[in-house]
Amino acid sequence: MVSMETNKAGVHRLTPLEGHLGYWLRRVSNAVSGAFARALQEKQTSVAEWVLLRELHERGQTAPGELADSLGLTRGAVSKIVDKLDTKGWIQTEAKEGDSRFRLLSITRAGRRSLPVLAEIADQNDARYFDCLSAREKSVLRELLIKLADHNYIHDVPTE
Repeated sequence: MVSMETNKAGVHRLTPLEGHLGYWLRRVSNAVSGAFARALQEKQTSVAEWVLLRELHERGQTAPGELADSLGLTRGAVSKIVDKLDTKGWIQTEAKEGDSRFRLLSITRAGRRSLPVLAEIADQNDARYFDCLSAREKSVLRELLIKLADHNYIHDVPTE
């Protein structure tokens, strides 16, 4: 779709906002991610903390640099998130044997207890916005979004 056309009189006719896929994608994305962030905030948790905790759960004991690489974040950003999770008692940091500068992160018992609660918030948020779609429609939407992300080299994990 052309975003601007010129008619015979030389007057520019703009495509309506609603004619752009990006408009609809942004509108839905803002609603979904905003509701999720607000729901997590009620548990004194940020989306970034949830994402890092979830990734650490998947990986097991991991170095902060590996988390930064896998999430597409700077090491400084990961360090700030790690500090917040450490303050909550949800993760622990250990020096690697033989190299006190190299740290390994792992989830604590309290962190493991918080995961199902936070995962339920994520599941409920998805259900709120996407249960109007059939299983097939959800699958097609997921496939299309993955295709768009791959085509446009979008690999960073959203944390905001």
